[in-house]
Amino acid sequence: MATAEVERRRGQLAALSIAAVVIIVGVPLWWKTTETYRAWLPVSQIRELAKLQLQLSADVEVVFARGTVTPEQQKKVPLTKTQEEDHAVDEGTTLKYRYETKYRTATIMEEDALNKPAAAEADLALHMLSESPCGSLVIYVIPESSSLLHEDVKVYVGQRRTALLRVVAQMRTAKTFEQLLDRLQPHIIQVLRMMSFSRADITAALSDRVRFHPGSKESVADSMRAFKSSPGYEITFSLLNPDPKSHRLHWDIEGAAQTYIQPLLMKMSPVANFSIDSQTLHYAMLGVNPRYDSSRSAYTLNADSLAHVINPVEARLGSNAASSNPVLNFLLYVPDSHHSPLYIQDHHKQEVYNVDSSYGPEAEFPVDININMAKVMGIFLAQLRLLLGVQSSPPPPGFLVAPCGSTGLADWELDRLMWSRSVENIATATTTITSLAQLLDQIGNIVINDNIAEQVSNAVTSLQLAVAELDAGNLGFALQFSKEAILASEKAFFDPSLLHLLYFPDDQKFAIYIPLFLPMCVPIMLSLLKIASEARQKRREKQAKKD
Repeated sequence: MATAEVERRRGQLAALSIAAVVIIVGVPLWWKTTETYRAWLPVSQIRELAKLQLQLSADVEVVFARGTVTPEQQKKVPLTKTQEEDHAVDEGTTLKYRYETKYRTATIMEEDALNKPAAAEADLALHMLSESPCGSLVIYVIPESSSLLHEDVKVYVGQRRTALLRVVAQMRTAKTFEQLLDRLQPHIIQVLRMMSFSRADITAALSDRVRFHPGSKESVADSMRAFKSSPGYEITFSLLNPDPKSHRLHWDIEGAAQTYIQPLLMKMSPVANFSIDSQTLHYAMLGVNPRYDSSRSAYTLNADSLAHVINPVEARLGSNAASSNPVLNFLLYVPDSHHSPLYIQDHHKQEVYNVDSSYGPEAEFPVDININMAKVMGIFLAQLRLLLGVQSSPPPPGFLVAPCGSTGLADWELDRLMWSRSVENIATATTTITSLAQLLDQIGNIVINDNIAEQVSNAVTSLQLAVAELDAGNLGFALQFSKEAILASEKAFFDPSLLHLLYFPDDQKFAIYIPLFLPMCVPIMLSLLKIASEARQKRREKQAKKD
């Protein structure tokens, strides 16, 4: 009996020991080793960024030249005024435009520059005196008798961040300085909408976040034509030679790109990085047959059929597999001798550069054709501006806009593009990081690695800095931080470790492990139940003896 009791006690102790090891060590270890690792994310800061509230601040300097203010009015300058305008785009997007305007009189050197014989020379001389910071504007108010502007010109918009505003009769009759500013303000607002950010540009930059309704078909076409903001672009120039037996084409694409395209890309380097390459495609035929117009002795192609021309060629254009940046393709098609000259017929009825003069009745084939790259690159440059989002809206009546010069882009045009791209990048990165946070919150079994958490934190920090710099009017820093934010947010969102199919849901996890643990747990549970039953039986027997 003693031996049987010892064995029974030993069995109970063994069962209790095994159960203790399983409960204290096994279950926590299994739970810890099978749980989904989720690094910490700044969820509260992401929720604050989800409701986009931006303030765009620009510094404006209004300089009065000699003869534009009376001695009594001049006593009130210098003066600084702040103008704010609220713009509620939708329930989750609010914009505020803030102009810090400083009024002063022109210096002696500025007066000398304003005495130049032409407005372009005055613009250059003023730029040599001092260069305005990125995102700022300087408006020079000149007297009505100034010879810089013609009689029908009210405002001259230069290549830099400078404008010349002529005093009109309504301003000249102002007695006090406050009256002068009140009558001057509508004209200043016109200049600001022309050279700085405007409500239409900023709303268009938010097209992925909110719906907007452009006012005209041209604005719809421009908004659809422009590429979305990207850290970089690949530019490819393709020469299409449908019949190498008819002609040998010579194009100095390297020299032309260096002369016409590279200055624009250098100026736009704060916006994005660019790379250029070129190719020649032989036997690239049109997808449609041009029609012969006997009245013009030429072949014509309807502009509506251009899509059918591009589609067959598109497969041969290729793409840069080493980069994820968008590719901008520019095509130069030289028709063969049987379809030359060839004109594109549209509602404007503008003629396109042709090489038909190279084909004569006594021409020996193949004909050597040297392409006039100046004409070709002029068209490509205008198209590139539209594709990159540089909108050339018609100026208001009485405005004279200076040519953009050799760089193909005025300083104020670059500023307008930087304002739009900063807002677009902030809105895109905010939407991306908010969507990622919602996705990870809804699907709890997706692993959040430390590198993803780091990218999310970097995106949130860059977004906060971009919003702060935009508020302070530091346009260059705002654009840089917004680019860093969109890169970090997209890198986190498209990380391959976030694929939901790589991990088991909880129900599948239990379905896998229960068949493994159940055979082991049943004997342990039965032993524990038996030990509990024997303990209750002993307590009842002791209680019966006491009674």
